[in-house]
Amino acid sequence: MKTRLLAVGGLALGLLLASGLAVSEEQIYGSQLMTAQERSEYHNKMRAARTQAERDKLRQEHHDAMQARAKAQGKSLPAEPPPRGGGMGPGAGPGGGGMGPGQRGY
Repeated sequence: MKTRLLAVGGLALGLLLASGLAVSEEQIYGSQLMTAQERSEYHNKMRAARTQAERDKLRQEHHDAMQARAKAQGKSLPAEPPPRGGGMGPGAGPGGGGMGPGQRGY
């Protein structure tokens, strides 16, 4: 019984982690052109940025790099990344506010 409970718990955790990873990848502009390591590095840079201005600068540099990469590969990306802050953040849910003040949207 204990082994079965652990197996079910492990499966549930795996599914949660996989679904979270998919959401994170969708939130990164041009993620389909990036490796898993590049996505991880981008997240780390964004987390390390201390100010909104630093995050905006990183985001613009990333946007420009992904546009250049897409062009070099003969692909296209939307001119602008999707709007930020529309995902399920802390407090989201029925009546929740999604990304609140001080929360980092990528």
